[in-house]
Amino acid sequence: MLARDNDKVIGMQLGFFTMPIHPLDKDWRVSLREDREAFVLADELGFSEAYCGEHSTDAAENITSSAMFLATLVDQVRQMRLGTGTVNLPNSHPVRIAAEIALLDHLLEGRFNFGISPGGLPSDAEVYGNLGSARGEMFIECIEQVLEIWRSKPPYEIHGKYWTISTARTLIEDIGQGVLPKPLQRPHPPILTTVVSPFSASATQAGERGWDIISANFLLPQWVKTHWTKYAGGCALGERRAVSSRWRVAKSVFVADDAATARAYAVGPQSPYRFYYGQLLTKMLKAGRAVIFKPNPNLPDDSVTLDDVCERLIIHGTPDRVADEIIKFREEIGPFGTVLYAGHDWRDPTLARRSMALMAEKVLPLVNAAGA
Repeated sequence: MLARDNDKVIGMQLGFFTMPIHPLDKDWRVSLREDREAFVLADELGFSEAYCGEHSTDAAENITSSAMFLATLVDQVRQMRLGTGTVNLPNSHPVRIAAEIALLDHLLEGRFNFGISPGGLPSDAEVYGNLGSARGEMFIECIEQVLEIWRSKPPYEIHGKYWTISTARTLIEDIGQGVLPKPLQRPHPPILTTVVSPFSASATQAGERGWDIISANFLLPQWVKTHWTKYAGGCALGERRAVSSRWRVAKSVFVADDAATARAYAVGPQSPYRFYYGQLLTKMLKAGRAVIFKPNPNLPDDSVTLDDVCERLIIHGTPDRVADEIIKFREEIGPFGTVLYAGHDWRDPTLARRSMALMAEKVLPLVNAAGA
């Protein structure tokens, strides 16, 4: 069954999402260049939208500002929408976020989606001084203040528990001093949040507030399925219609012209996909969040192996096989609107590029033809 929007059947869209995890010894200039090339290629191939994550304290996942990264693509990405995936709100200031996102929305001429989250990397929280703080509470206050800035006129006078915003003492409005910018899209760009836990309260919160959700590519399908239930419940609380075509789901996919090449690159010993999930597994075990990899939450953490994680979460193969697996995945979790092809390190740029091309030119048409 295809995603539905206002009862009109539409095809699945193809987007791109990357929280790239690169080898620690890789030249940062090379990884940044390749990450940018992936966005440009996605645009050339007709992807509908693309997102990137950010972390300040991760030498492997080394895009430190998603907004700054996207700004480098303004003149190269011509068609698809770009999105932060996500801005980690407690690690900044509402004024800085409001001003920079308004700027980015204008630079992209409104082709921008505003992805937000509380942030999930403990070392980021520690370095910004909010480890152990009520980050969820900070997250909500921050986005509410950002939206209030965009709604308001100076001198603002916005007071919260964590931040106070005012230009009352220095405002010279007739020359523009003390005036914060507003985004091109009014009242604001579309807001999305990533959902990374089973039965996530963040999905409910998003639905209630009118935001969209992106389900992460590192949960088992049975946990991804819970996101829609929670999101739809939130939409009901907010008296909004839950529209499945607005649900984005990220997935790790590798497509090749032959099955042997696909398997070796996706799950073999030198696979960049295997490296990615090895990094995530280590982080989740350390943080006590390995449940996302468990078919049964009562299983002990030491039952989770990297081999199992890779076999369960990476779709790989020829276009026919990948299309079949995506259709099965959709049947398991329910209809959604956009599959976000998850970006990984380009260990072999030729194979990585070919995979994206096959996904757009072969796999997506097969998926949509099956649902016609």
